[in-house]
Amino acid sequence: MSLEARRSAAVERVQREVRSRIPLSRLPQPTQGAMSPTWRQAKPGRIAASLAVSQEQNSGGWFVAGVSADVPATTSITRTIAGREIVFWRDTDGALVAGPGACPHLGALLDKCNVVDGTLLCRWHGYPLKPVGDRTWSPFRAYDDGVLIWVGLPVAGESPTDRPSLPPRPPLDASVAAVVSVRGICEPQDVIANRLDPWHGAWFHPYSFSHLKVDDGASDDRTLAVDVTFRLGRTWGVPVRAEFFCPDTRSIVMLIVEGEGARSVVETHATPVGVDEQGRPITIITEATIAYSPRKGFKVARWAAPMIRPAMRSTARRLWVDDLVYAERRYDLRRRGEFPG
Repeated sequence: MSLEARRSAAVERVQREVRSRIPLSRLPQPTQGAMSPTWRQAKPGRIAASLAVSQEQNSGGWFVAGVSADVPATTSITRTIAGREIVFWRDTDGALVAGPGACPHLGALLDKCNVVDGTLLCRWHGYPLKPVGDRTWSPFRAYDDGVLIWVGLPVAGESPTDRPSLPPRPPLDASVAAVVSVRGICEPQDVIANRLDPWHGAWFHPYSFSHLKVDDGASDDRTLAVDVTFRLGRTWGVPVRAEFFCPDTRSIVMLIVEGEGARSVVETHATPVGVDEQGRPITIITEATIAYSPRKGFKVARWAAPMIRPAMRSTARRLWVDDLVYAERRYDLRRRGEFPG
């Protein structure tokens, strides 16, 4: 082999090694004038068909109620879900407990109560509530998946299940997870419909996405296959393939199936709370990003997780500033009977 050939081979080896370590591509951000419109692909009927399929799922009465870390070992917290006050605390083995949020004695809200040996003690008079319940108080189904907490409530049309329908996740001990929660004036279906319209991504969120294309041949009413580049500035990006699907009626998941971060997921859960003073529905959107990579350098990211999580949350919140406009506008048009399609 000539000297020139050896040099060329060495350069190629170095380039391959760099590409294996740094998953960036030089993909300049296109101007909107150079982008292809996506409104023909984002057909109202197509989005509605996928939404209808999602709403046929059995959610088992399960609702996301917050983050696992929200519930400490020795204190209770309360949430309002589907118009009900719910209390959460932990048993002696750390298992999640959930039940009606009013004390059966005189109706005190069971928030910030001390928990001693797994027994909640009401702040007003020390009324004890055990995880197994008694003749005055019965617990609800509860589940802690390691990132989020769930409560199972009786819901018309939903058959109770032992656990929520969780999507595939990467191993949590090898991942970095961050969760944000935002409040919207809409219904859960409006949140799901937003995510079932990936065609808006590069147009509505150009600071985060570009080069987005839905693969029609690999997509149907249950799964949307999308090729997209996550932006890292105006010059560089990370191209991936992702799939969107709904494991239940109030959740939608983006799973990265090819490219950097394969097996990473973004879970978006919509939990109805109640209504505001104007009678409009309030929905809490809880979005969990669980980032994973088999690269050796990702160990550094896990070590630096406390510093990385704020940036992950900031990115998710920025997206939801825009997407709440979408979801709330969709609800308002539906309420007025003016929604297209």
